[in-house]
Amino acid sequence: DSLLQELNKNSRLILHGERQSHNTMSLSVQGCEPRPEPEPTPAAGQVSELPLLKTLVLDCKQGAVRAVRFSVDGNYCFTAGADKSLKLWNPNKGTVLKNYMGHGYEVLDAKGSCDNSQLVSCSMDKTIVLWDVSSGNWSRKWRGHLGSVNCVAFNEDSSVVVSGSVDTTVKVWDCRSRSQDPMQTMTECKDSVTALDVSDHEILVGSGDGRVRLYDLRKGSLSTDYVGGAVASATFTRDGQCVLVSCVKNTIKLFDKSSGEMLSEFSGHINKEYRLDSCLDHSDKYVLSGSENGMVYIWDLVEGGLVAKLDHGPGSGPIHSLAQHPARAQLLTAHKGMVSVWEDKEQEVEVDEQSMSSASVYDSKPHWL
Repeated sequence: DSLLQELNKNSRLILHGERQSHNTMSLSVQGCEPRPEPEPTPAAGQVSELPLLKTLVLDCKQGAVRAVRFSVDGNYCFTAGADKSLKLWNPNKGTVLKNYMGHGYEVLDAKGSCDNSQLVSCSMDKTIVLWDVSSGNWSRKWRGHLGSVNCVAFNEDSSVVVSGSVDTTVKVWDCRSRSQDPMQTMTECKDSVTALDVSDHEILVGSGDGRVRLYDLRKGSLSTDYVGGAVASATFTRDGQCVLVSCVKNTIKLFDKSSGEMLSEFSGHINKEYRLDSCLDHSDKYVLSGSENGMVYIWDLVEGGLVAKLDHGPGSGPIHSLAQHPARAQLLTAHKGMVSVWEDKEQEVEVDEQSMSSASVYDSKPHWL
């Protein structure tokens, strides 16, 4: 069932009791007992699957880069800038492919559709914009929020866009309709909506009120978990069984999605005042998080121990946005106006062979240009 059908069925969600999972101490993942933080020493097998090598640094020329995101297939990425622009990149070559202009203020988040034909972005100008990737023009501009829109996401088949705002609401928009009104508005959050993730039938919402809310559209239910601080990032694991949540001035926690039980906790990074991204790697083996000391911290998901740090160098500032490649060990990190590309090995340099065929002669520019 598509998210669109589920939303039409459930015009109003039933509110269930709050699950106070922050004080649940029974850990079901082996090796998660609290311990002194060891020095990170990746094992020989781990080094080959961690993106420890910085291969490229992109100067985005967008002012501050508010977010960096991979496309669904991992071949492209996009950066949201403080200069009101959204840029499409080839992260392997470091080339800009397209520049999207249409927002009236800083762009805060962006996501790509399942077929790479569309982008959706949100901004401090209170709008959500749906873009056609190839033409660079926008096809929809939704203005239903009363404040800055912090986060945005597509559903599985990209027929629906979900947005979260400073106005404390989550709104759901139909991409196939010309209507300017949202299909549904969720008003349960008591503070700014700071994080969103969407599965085939669920919407995960993180808020500044210190709670993570899971809307199950098939059941028509809502589960609420108190996580101990303003939520900075909230994502589903790739198997869909758990939820990874990071909080400002707090640790990163892994919760069982169905019971709300805390399975593991990850600490050591510095997060005192900024909203920093955390994510899982492509294999669900490692947890990655930005930090305010110019590092990315990497922990083992099962054992909870720190295995590596990615140092961005002096003066790099907080590493506030992360994007993990969906299928291999490639990581994008945003800091100030730059994006760094991290790999597990050097990229093979593609050599363009000189072709003397007649077709290439007609394809090339005339010699006087």
